[in-house]
Amino acid sequence: MNNVINQVPYLRTSRNYPEDLPQLTIEVNKSYVDIANAVNARTIGIYPTLRPAIGGESWFIENNQRQQNFRQVYTFSAIGNIAHMINFNSMSRFTKCSGAFTDGTNWYGAIFGSNVAIAGQVSFYITPVNIVVLAGGGAPAISSGTIVLEWISKP
Repeated sequence: MNNVINQVPYLRTSRNYPEDLPQLTIEVNKSYVDIANAVNARTIGIYPTLRPAIGGESWFIENNQRQQNFRQVYTFSAIGNIAHMINFNSMSRFTKCSGAFTDGTNWYGAIFGSNVAIAGQVSFYITPVNIVVLAGGGAPAISSGTIVLEWISKP
């Protein structure tokens, strides 16, 4: 493969620092930038419920420009609407949408699907205002559940 874009967030394990103070200052500044770049090139494991968090992923879908991903968690305890408060004008697209719920005993997956209920399943879809949770005939009762939405910003 040619022209691979990613750079591995690699930190070298040793560094020789000069004794000359001006040269030491330059080297310490370079090492800080190396550390910051390596730390920032990873997925951030924060899953908030009250506001979106930056997910740490970089996407290059539109015009090969960097797009930042965001993530937010929503809880539910029944079928119906959950206001998501995502401004569709500032986002490019959803990237990962998943969910899980319990009937109080067992755990099940909630499917990111269509706006038609699926027999035996709990599913959800997203409108400009809400996450809509549906339950098809024969689906387990919902005691509580969680939906995670991830999306990317416009460039």
